[in-house]
Amino acid sequence: MQLKNHAPSGVLLASLLVAPQIASAFYLPGVAPTTYKPGEQVPLYVNSIRPVAAPDALLHSVVSYDYYQPHFQFCQPEGGPKSVGESLGSILFGDRIKTSPFELKMKQNETCKMLCPTTYKQGVAFYVNDKIRQGMSLNWLVDGLPAGQRIKDELTGTEFYNPGFLMGQVDADDKVIFNNHYDILIEYHEVSGNPDQLRVVGVLVQPESKKYTKDIPKESTDVCLSNFEPLQLKEDGETKVQFTYSVYWIPSQTAWATRWDKYLHVFDPKIHWFSLINSAVIVVFLTLTVMSVLVRALRKDIARYNRLDQINLDDLSGTSALEDGVQEDSGWKLVHGDVFRTPSYPMLLSVFLGNGAQIFVMTGFTIAFALLGFLSPSNRGSLGTIILFLYTILGFVGGYTSARIYKSMGGEKWKMNIILTPVLVPGIVFGTFFLLNLFLWAKESSGAVPFTTMLVIILIWFIISVPLSVTGSWLGFRAAAIEPPVRTNQIPRQIPPVTTYLKPVPSMLLVGILPFGAIFVELYFIMSSIWFSKIYYMFGFLFLCYGLMILTCATVTILMVYFLLCAENYNWQWRAFLAAGASAGYIFLNAIIYWASKLSLTSFTGSILYIGYSALISFLFFILTGSIGFFSSWWFVRKIYSSIKID
Repeated sequence: MQLKNHAPSGVLLASLLVAPQIASAFYLPGVAPTTYKPGEQVPLYVNSIRPVAAPDALLHSVVSYDYYQPHFQFCQPEGGPKSVGESLGSILFGDRIKTSPFELKMKQNETCKMLCPTTYKQGVAFYVNDKIRQGMSLNWLVDGLPAGQRIKDELTGTEFYNPGFLMGQVDADDKVIFNNHYDILIEYHEVSGNPDQLRVVGVLVQPESKKYTKDIPKESTDVCLSNFEPLQLKEDGETKVQFTYSVYWIPSQTAWATRWDKYLHVFDPKIHWFSLINSAVIVVFLTLTVMSVLVRALRKDIARYNRLDQINLDDLSGTSALEDGVQEDSGWKLVHGDVFRTPSYPMLLSVFLGNGAQIFVMTGFTIAFALLGFLSPSNRGSLGTIILFLYTILGFVGGYTSARIYKSMGGEKWKMNIILTPVLVPGIVFGTFFLLNLFLWAKESSGAVPFTTMLVIILIWFIISVPLSVTGSWLGFRAAAIEPPVRTNQIPRQIPPVTTYLKPVPSMLLVGILPFGAIFVELYFIMSSIWFSKIYYMFGFLFLCYGLMILTCATVTILMVYFLLCAENYNWQWRAFLAAGASAGYIFLNAIIYWASKLSLTSFTGSILYIGYSALISFLFFILTGSIGFFSSWWFVRKIYSSIKID
């Protein structure tokens, strides 16, 4: 499972397009081009075997495997495969890059080179055939580029390179064909026309199935150029298999700086544009409507309240004016003595809000870095690494925010707040992640995070993130408390019954669906990238969708809180958080619908992994959107009550 981190090349606005052009003026660390001379060795690395869409367009597995897992019996290099250094993000995203027995020499074509012979026994053949039916694909890397296949988009008619290629296929007679020959086509570019400075700019693999009738010598021959019957692994006996490959070097005019363009393809670009414009129009209309309604209503309310406060009731004759004044003094002003009353479970709310602020800032910085081109596709795992790095150092923001909120609510258990802020939410996430990782370990999946990596994450958590959060909390508690603009009464006011749409569940359903609607289409493409191992790089769309989601979330939550206060219900804190966070419920529901329509997981483990990871993502989204709803409502409530005169 991997959300591909690639530089943006389809950003929407001209101002956003300027950033990648500036970023391409220099090479980021770890992604500088490698120049080869003719005949120089070009390493080919192998990566995890991942599931892709089967011929029925459904995904039948979410479990990836190591390339050299014994069941597959793929040829190994002399001395055994060696692991290639990977970043922490690359490991978390399931990359397991290792050396291979393939020998590629720049500009030297070779045909029918034999790798190794092997024999597939009955049980192994059944296992391999089952993986082929599930749509497993091989993933190779040459000079940082994924080896793929040329695909034509039937909708737009454009051709692009799709990373990975199938381990086999199912023919028209429902027979499983195993690919044992690979034609490797490598495109290269001459630097400034210098024939001694060559760079790899494209890699294609055309797998074939060949049932060889005799042994093939190790040196290059032309025996594989003949026509052979497709190779089928016998499930009721033994099958001898010989692996072969050919290498063809093709000159290309593609420059090294643009070599990823052929891999980065937008499916249904019109849908992206239509959904973005549609969401933008709806959000702008919603925001302007809410602002106009609230400004007019609030201006009228504030003027009336302040006018009533200036009336000297002692000078009035009779009681009619007094009754009229009391009759007009209704609505949200009546709860001014309770609106800043400490909500139930202030500790939990402050901890959630601190982590929500931390996730909010981390998400914004991550999308900004990706938008500027800092998350290069050549630097595998950079997206996961930057997310982990930003979340770690932003522990200070989470601790400070949680402490200020808890202190403003009159909380006294400050030590408990300092401990829970960096432990509770990350502990839930890590515990769920570790539990799901046990299922991957049991399946011997390459996606299982090694135990040593788990220890590294724990060390980063407690050695860096927790101290930063504690420091932020300490500074937050030392700062002056955020005083409310009005005093709180000692005796709480009785809350009258509210209408149906202002009850907790209906209001959550109404408020939560609007932020979800702003990101629905983009969420579909993100989920396809995660589960179908596609490349996602449309960070321009994502940046704008993120902004629209924030605006929608804040606007509708403020509107709900205003109606709630007008109904004389002052318990707005948790209501604002839960109503905005309810969009996470729609995200999880959407994941379940996606599971039923796009996936056909045959194993219990696959279903558990999909539901578990979807629930984990929804939980983090709940914290994020809930915090956006609370802080926007908090600002709104403070603003309106500081505008009226209270005796």
